[in-house]
Amino acid sequence: MSGVVRVRLDLSYDGTEFSGWAKQAGGRRTVQGEIEDALRTVTRSATTYELTVAGRTDSGVHARGQVAHVDLPREVWAEHRPKLLKRLAGRLPKDVRVWALREAPEGFDARFSAIWRRYAYRVTDNPGGVDPLLRGHVLWHDWPLDVDAMNEAARGLLGEHDFAAYCKRREGATTIRTLQRLSLVRGDDGVITATVRADAFCHNMVRSLIGALLFVGDGHRTPDWPAKVLAAGVRDSAVHVVRPHGLTLEEVGYPADELLAARGVEARNKRTLPSAGCC
Repeated sequence: MSGVVRVRLDLSYDGTEFSGWAKQAGGRRTVQGEIEDALRTVTRSATTYELTVAGRTDSGVHARGQVAHVDLPREVWAEHRPKLLKRLAGRLPKDVRVWALREAPEGFDARFSAIWRRYAYRVTDNPGGVDPLLRGHVLWHDWPLDVDAMNEAARGLLGEHDFAAYCKRREGATTIRTLQRLSLVRGDDGVITATVRADAFCHNMVRSLIGALLFVGDGHRTPDWPAKVLAAGVRDSAVHVVRPHGLTLEEVGYPADELLAARGVEARNKRTLPSAGCC
């Protein structure tokens, strides 16, 4: 489309007061809605230019390294490009920031070109609770946690699997994912940070995985239990979806520019496990 420029946006937000990323009916406040409204205002456009995001986040979930794209008419981009970032900073509310705006390379799609997303989930088992300055970003778990046991359990979940047991099913969507990293580290401040990286995530996957690991960490289940739940392929009532405020989208990874288009085609194909088939 020669009359349109695809623009990449790098952004972050505190999800506390948002009803998630995606626009919703009923006037609920969303990240997408705020940015699209600001973009329309600062470009003095009658049209709302719709954003496509790397990964939709739920209500209360934060993002430090979110990526989106928007297709702007070439004349709008040319006119507003020099001052667009600063004008957005002046128009957006303080709990969402756009850090970079640039013309995207050929074939770029914020969602389908991504090859991985990395989240962090933060939790503390301090018997006194959460540092008040971190309360909007750290979960309090009121049982002592064994990080070594949690890491042992996490290793049994790595690789390509059908994560149906850890996902909220959506009609027509696959739950096959490749979990590339799942590891936990306790910091000097006692806060445990779980790093979770996968090619993509299905709905509630990260928060369900963390819920299972917490059950191992506090001794309610053995380290082999999360992998058994995964293999069973059905939701286990003992797997709790932990609260959203401990979760932050930290980073989205993309391939080299020359591989973007091919990655987009691959990502649109519905996945099956290698063992699946007619026989």
